[in-house]
Amino acid sequence: MSKTLILVRHAKSDWSIPGQKDFDRSLNERGHRDAPRMAQLLLEKQILIDAVITSTATRAKLTAEYFNEQLFKGQKELIENENLYEASARVWMNEVCALSNGLNTVLMVGHNPGISYFAEYLTKSELGEIPTCAIVGISFEIESWSEVSGATGKLLFYDYPKNNPIAT
Repeated sequence: MSKTLILVRHAKSDWSIPGQKDFDRSLNERGHRDAPRMAQLLLEKQILIDAVITSTATRAKLTAEYFNEQLFKGQKELIENENLYEASARVWMNEVCALSNGLNTVLMVGHNPGISYFAEYLTKSELGEIPTCAIVGISFEIESWSEVSGATGKLLFYDYPKNNPIAT
């Protein structure tokens, strides 16, 4: 049996409104451009995704909505998880280990630095700081999400916008 986790760092956020709370920041022009492109790239990998879980921060939810639109024509219900906002690798681990075993492939949208630390912890790969709107696919040879722990994941793919320029 296997499980697959797809981690997505939210797309590039907008810093143009002085004094705006971090939680409420939207996407900037590049974020609105990159999110559908990276979702399309993921769609081309033909991975059957059972659930999309997102941080409740505005920029993460907007990113998740772009992925939902590309992957499912907007038909899948997004699951909002407030624990993913500013989550440490430990919080990420708790949330993944608590996933329903009826889900085999889960896409989760969140933030740095936690998402980067978590991906490295799972795969023992040196990924560095995961760029905005990057997608990281990790597979596990497990029967239950509760079996996920450090170095149990195999890196399937790691893609990000600057690594996938727009074709002209």
